[in-house]
Amino acid sequence: MPPADLPAAVFLTTVALHMANLILVRHGQIKANKQGHWHGSTDSPLTRQGRRQARRTARHIHEHFAPLQAIYSSPLERCRHTAEAIAAAVGLDVQVHEDLREYGIGDWEGLPFQLLQERHRFIEVATRDHDFAPPGGETLREVAARIVPAVQEIHARHGADGRVLVVGHGAALAVALGTLLDQDPARWVQYPFANCSLTELVLSPAPYVNFFNATHHL
Repeated sequence: MPPADLPAAVFLTTVALHMANLILVRHGQIKANKQGHWHGSTDSPLTRQGRRQARRTARHIHEHFAPLQAIYSSPLERCRHTAEAIAAAVGLDVQVHEDLREYGIGDWEGLPFQLLQERHRFIEVATRDHDFAPPGGETLREVAARIVPAVQEIHARHGADGRVLVVGHGAALAVALGTLLDQDPARWVQYPFANCSLTELVLSPAPYVNFFNATHHL
């Protein structure tokens, strides 16, 4: 999703009931984030700043959210490396889930956000038409159809009274929240994730978030 200067956290609810909560983490910074380019399903490593963010996130998770039941990651390198830093801090292995990958926009990947807007009006068109796909890319409906079941499946694997960490991508996680919280994937634009931000999602008995886009640990 487009980069933005965001508040440290937006608190929506305050109490987590006795159930397995999901801690959603966006990966650390990559070069495309610095440049303002959409990277999508393109693979790339963390920047030096991204590695620093991952270490600080790992330390914070260890101090405030351990023990965790499990850690899941998108298959893309930027997420795996972020997840591995956290896993090393809490003594867990990383489980890769293919359906946590980022919203792929095909031939338009690597373009600046400004060009995507000026030339293609991508965000506007994709939000209005859930079946619109860039050349070689995914539709918003297709992203929702894989990311939401992936999140639900991960939640279902683990019992009550615990936390599970999910390391993913800004756009795909935003589509998941828009679909789960608002029953509308087009609401993805309302959920901008900063690099290495933390969001706590509860799915049962009904989806809600305890906090969103927390970055104070960085």
